[in-house]
Formats: sequence, structure tokens, C-alpha cells
Amino acid sequence: MSQRYVLKVLCILIIGWTAVSAGAGVAHAANEVARLADLFDREWEFRLESSPTFATGVGRHEWNHLLTDVSAQARDKRAEATAAFLEELEAIDRSALDRTAQVNYDIFERQLELRLESHRFRDYEIPINADSGFHSGFARLGKNMPFDTVKDYENYISRLGRFSGLAAQHIANMRSGMARGMTLSRIVLDGIETTISSHVVERAEDSVLWGPFENFPQTFSAEDRDRLRQQGARAIMKGVVPGYAAFLAFMTEEYVPGARATLGASELPDGREYYRHTIRDFTTLDLSPEQIHQIGRSEVARIRSEMEAIIEEVGFEGSFAEFLTFLRTDPRFYVETPEALLKEAAWISKRMDGKLPSLFKTLPRLSYTVEPVPDYLAPKYTAGRYVGPPLGSTEPGRYWVNTYDLPSRPLYNLEALSLHEAVPGHHFQISLNRELEDLPNFRRFSYISAFGEGWGLYSEWLGLEAGFYTDPYSNFGRLTYEMWRACRLVVDTGIHAMGWTRQQVIDFLGSNTALPLHEVQTETDRYISWPGQALSYKLGELKIKELRKRAEERLGERFDVREFHDAVLLDGAVPLPVLEENIDRYIESK
Repeated sequence: MSQRYVLKVLCILIIGWTAVSAGAGVAHAANEVARLADLFDREWEFRLESSPTFATGVGRHEWNHLLTDVSAQARDKRAEATAAFLEELEAIDRSALDRTAQVNYDIFERQLELRLESHRFRDYEIPINADSGFHSGFARLGKNMPFDTVKDYENYISRLGRFSGLAAQHIANMRSGMARGMTLSRIVLDGIETTISSHVVERAEDSVLWGPFENFPQTFSAEDRDRLRQQGARAIMKGVVPGYAAFLAFMTEEYVPGARATLGASELPDGREYYRHTIRDFTTLDLSPEQIHQIGRSEVARIRSEMEAIIEEVGFEGSFAEFLTFLRTDPRFYVETPEALLKEAAWISKRMDGKLPSLFKTLPRLSYTVEPVPDYLAPKYTAGRYVGPPLGSTEPGRYWVNTYDLPSRPLYNLEALSLHEAVPGHHFQISLNRELEDLPNFRRFSYISAFGEGWGLYSEWLGLEAGFYTDPYSNFGRLTYEMWRACRLVVDTGIHAMGWTRQQVIDFLGSNTALPLHEVQTETDRYISWPGQALSYKLGELKIKELRKRAEERLGERFDVREFHDAVLLDGAVPLPVLEENIDRYIESK
């Protein structure tokens, strides 16, 4: 046998072995992708069945007659299931997945781990914050369910009747929290009863939840309408009103008097570790409170210099503090009626609608409207907020504008607020995310705060390119909003890691921004009661602007802002490190 023949045989064997090995590798990768997709589907179905109200919001209606079981026992069972799903995930060979599947794997893993951490800290024992909570969310039930059939109304009535049980479960959880010091700070609870007492009505027709019984589909018979009204009234008076009454009594007689006197999350059980958990959750970054505090200080100094340049531009003779007083008190910056404020917000939003095609290649299909913050929320609520509709409903997105206490609602902030909450901010990004049908469901319906709030703040800045802020006072309002988010990095870490007092926070916000003093106080209470959430805005915006600058510098004349925005948005909401990878890949592809 010749040496050449032997070598030829060996080559054939090696090629055959390589082909077999490659085929096995492809099969293994396909198997791991299939296992991952199956895990996503099973966990999603478990989540929907365990959380009927969440299921309704994403367009699944099998459980529309039920409310979510929020008892400690039910939460323990969900945590056990979550741990089992995580164990399954870790048994999948991540290295065999393509990049898209790896991103899905990593985001899914992060969600499960954060959910387990949250359960370990038992933060469900604080189901409210300074301006809202489970009770205010339930009051929107009539906006969050379908009302096309008799069965839809019967489901709604069933949920109304179950509210007293839901309230009792939350009260039990809050009592458990009180026993171990897991409560809101007492100082933020002043006036909390106003968000509850308006639902303790003497007639069902006076309840905000009566709305669906005012107008029925034309196809309903007179008998069905009468029956549904009677059953609805009974459910409100025997389920809703007693539930709110019990919660009101608990809050005023037990919770508020027994709430902790301290402010920061560091004073909660395992508080320092809990605050680091909220930082990871809301920012998607592993930063220390001290690092974030310093970033905030640096941003405050930078923005302050831009604000002072505007004061010089308008020729104001006086100090920075005197200019803020002028903005807060001069009648030219305020309207006299709620309707006037809503019209201004709608006009700003509609003007930006017309600018969207020049900034974006891909636009969401869902429309939105402008409405006042509901009366039962307004006194302690923020200046504005976006509220999305359930998937598949006939409802629009809602840009809420707070018309309570009009002397605290200046026009110079309204452009920035509108661009943040409506378009191209929250309505735009959230609606587009839900329309990305190639994403797994757990990603389509996830809100990653650093991405979403960072995008909202970036959207305010984007208004400069769209031709907004031509009035220097409005541009000062934009800078006030940016300064506000920079201050949040300082005050949130100050409160929850550095022992700041409430008055320190009020003074810092009041002296560095032109926010009305009423809003300064409501925002301060929001940060005290919601550790970490306020950090997501500025950190997210800084990352998006950093990545845009990188793309502009690398691509030069080839940079297209519309393509850049697609690169940011069309992979859905992602943690900031993943966003950076996405943009780097986009730059390389160009």
C-alpha cells in the first residue's frame, strides 16, 4: 500500500468526520434554539395564567373574569416556578445559539433573576408609592377591558365583585411589611387618603368604575342592559366600595401611624443590598450609588452653565434664584383654564407628529390622545404621564396632562413634557415595541426603564432638531427638565444611600431647576417612595447620546439619523449594554 494511498484515505476520513461533526453541531444548535423557544412559550403561558390582569393587557382574555392572586402564598408558588424556569434556562447551551437567540436568552435570564431578587426582598409588601398603587390602577379597569359582548360585561362585573378580596390580600401583605419595617416613609403619606376616599361612594353611578354601564353596544337587548346595570351596581356597592373603604381605614388607622419615620431604602430590611438591586433593575448597569452621585454632580454643573447662558441671552438682570422666581410667578407663563393647558399640549404634540417622518423610517400604527390626569389622582400626581392601552383594544394611547393647581403648570416646560410622554417619546417607543411581532412575547411586553426613560429624555433633546424650543424660555424649560433628571442622580442616591433629608432634596431641586415648588415636593416624595426608578432617565439618555455621537463620528457623511433611530428602536427595549452592542454592529454594517 503506497504512502499516497494512505494519505488519500486519511483525507477522506477527516473530511467525512468534519462533515459529520458539522452536521451534529447544526443539529445541536437547532435543538437548543427549539428548547429555548419552548421555554419562552411555557413561561409566558404560566405568567398569563398567574396574572389575569396582565394577560388582559397583552390581549389574552381567557381569564378576564379573574383578578391576580397577590397573597404571599401565591407569590411563593410563582417564585418557585420562576426558579425552575431559570434552572431550565441554565441547562441550555448558550454558546450554541446565534446572536439573536443569545440576546433573548440574556434578557430572559435577567428578568427571571430580578424577579427572584424582588421576591427575596419581599418588596410586594409595599404595593403603593406616594402618588399611586394597586388601588389607583384598579380604578382604570373600565379602560383596560373589552366591552363588545354580554360576556365581556359579565367578566367586568366578576372582577368588580372580587376587588374587596384583592384589597384584603394587599392589606395582609402590608401588615406583614409593617411587622418587619418594610413600609413607605411616613413623610410621603400626607394626603394619600385622597387617592382612596373618592372611590368610597354612596351610589354606584358615582363610581369611576360605572362608566361602561353608561353606554352599551346597540346589539344588546333591553333586558340584558337592565340586568347588567343591576349586577354592576351590586358588584360596585358590595365589592368595590367595601374594598376601598377597608383600605382607607387601614391606611388612616394603621399604616400611616405605623409607617417608618426614616426616609432611605438603606433603612429597610437588607436595605443597602435592596437599593443596589433597584439600581441594577432600573438602570441595567452595575454602578455604585457613589458613582451615580458623581455623574449627577457633573451633569448638574454642565447644564447649569447652559441655563445661565440663556439668562444672559434674555437680558435678565438678577441672580439665578431670582430668575427662577420670575419664571414661577410671572402670569405670562401660565394659563387660566384646564382646557387651555390641554390645547397647548395637543398643539405641541400635533406639530411633532408632522416632524416624525423626517426623523424616523419606521412609525407605530397606534394613535394617541391628550387627556387630563383623572381627578382622583391629580393632587399628588406628576405633571404628565403616558398610559398605553391593552393590546387589541379600540382604545388609543393616552398622554395625561395634570391640570390640577394651574399656577404650578408652566407653559415653558410643556414642549419638553409633551415630547417625552407622547411623541417621539413614550407613546412612540412603547407602541412600536409592541408591534415588533418577531420578538418573543416576554420582550414585546417588557418595559426596561433605562431604555424607555432614557429614550424619553433623548426625545426631549431631539426636539431641538425638529425645530422646537425657539422661544428662549421654552429652551430654558427643556434645560430645566434635563437638569431635573441630572438632579435625580444626586438626590435619589442622596436619599437612599447617603442619609439626605427631605428638605435637602427639596432645596436641591428647587435651587437648580425652574420646576414649580408644588411639583418639587410631589417629585421629592416620589423619589423617597420609589427607590432607584429616577436614576434610569439620565443614565439611559447619556448612553443613547454617547452612541449617537459615536455613530456620527465613525460614519461621517454616511450617518442617517432615521437609520440610527431604527437601529435603536427596532430590536425592542434592551438593557443598555445590549444597546451598545447593537449600535456598534449597526456602525460596522455601514
